[in-house]
Order: sequence, then C-alpha cells, then structure tokens
Amino acid sequence: MKHILLIEDDLRLANLVQNFLHQNSFKVSLLNSGQHAVTEIARLQPDLLLLDINLPDKDGFTICREIKQQFNNPILFLTARDSSIDHVMGLEIGADDYIIKPVDPHVLLARINLILRKVNNKDQLTQNELTFGQLTINKQARTVSLANKTIDLTTHEFELLWLLARFAGEPQSRESIHKSMIGREYDGLDRTVDVRVSRLRKKLNDDSNKPFKLVTVWGKGYMFCPNAWDNL
Repeated sequence: MKHILLIEDDLRLANLVQNFLHQNSFKVSLLNSGQHAVTEIARLQPDLLLLDINLPDKDGFTICREIKQQFNNPILFLTARDSSIDHVMGLEIGADDYIIKPVDPHVLLARINLILRKVNNKDQLTQNELTFGQLTINKQARTVSLANKTIDLTTHEFELLWLLARFAGEPQSRESIHKSMIGREYDGLDRTVDVRVSRLRKKLNDDSNKPFKLVTVWGKGYMFCPNAWDNL
C-alpha cells in the first residue's frame, strides 16, 4: 500500500481526498499547516507528497524548496493558484506535477498513479534484480528462478524476459522489442519475436492457449503481468 502525505488546510477537502484515496488502496496521512511539514515529511518519507501552496505558517513553495535535500520521492502540488507563473515556479523548484483545484477525484487519482508508475519504472531500469511473487530475475548473474527452481534460458530468452519485466504491466510493441533485441526496424513479417515469446512462455509454464503471465495485448504487443507469479 503506497503512502501519501497530504498537506492541506481545507479540512473538508482534505478529508474528502483522504477518503477517496483510501478507497483506492492508498494510505493517507494529513497535515493542515506548514509549520511542522518539513520535519514530518523527513520522518514519514511518504511515497508521494500532495502539497497545497496557500498554507498557514509556511507556504508550499517554501516547503518544497526546503525538503528537496531530504526527500527524493514525487511531489505534486494541489492548489487553487492557477497562474502560469505559479505553475512554472512549482515545476522549476522540483515538483513532479501541478494540479489546479477543484479537480475531479478520478483525474487526481490518475495523475497520482501515473507519477508513481513512472517512479517504479525508473527504479526498475536501474535494478539488477527484479522479483515478482515467486519469480526472481537477476540481471548481473543472468539467472531466473521460479518457485525456487532455476529456469534455464538462452541469452535471447533472458534478454526478452528482462525487457518485458522492466516494464511490467505496460504492453511492449513487436516493433520496439524487435529493434531492442535484434537491432533493426521491424518489417511486419519477421516472426522472431513471436517465436521467442512462445518459447519463453513454455519455459515459464505459461498456458500457450490462454497465456496469463506473458500476455498478448491486441494491437499493442506483449505484456509481462506482474501479479501472475504469486500463487503458482
């Protein structure tokens, strides 16, 4: 469960946002002023900071500037200040997004999920090991373990699995996979990627008729399903 710290002095709005995000599987802590914000952010280290600008005691811009040395997770301004100058300033001092109130809660949720997904993908790009349930992929050792059993993969199969797993939950097109692995543009006829996916599914005990681990997304390509490796 991702942890969001919401700093908002409008208690009615804060409670509405907190309840909505709770319903969508987030843990949400609340602060209603900027006085102790920097200390609390550093202490809690939330996965995302949702920050108003017009706060009593200390404004959101000041908080953002002061916390950047101690806090590396995303900051999203949620504010009624709609001038382009404020918007630009918010982004320039380090915020990841700037949302103007009032905002539809579903739009807010989508923006939060987008930011967290980008952070997750960035983290995965720098990792040497990825773990999904009972599947572990180690890039440095080039090993794959599934339910405590080593899976022997060819170099091409490992590279394909690593590529898909890095972007778990996001479809990767045949074109991008082909160019990344083979080094040339996809001509629309080459079935190399499809053959390698088929072989990889077999080694990972995926259902060839109804795959649920490495799925085909119609019109988009192939997708690694991050939640398909828990109960095998």
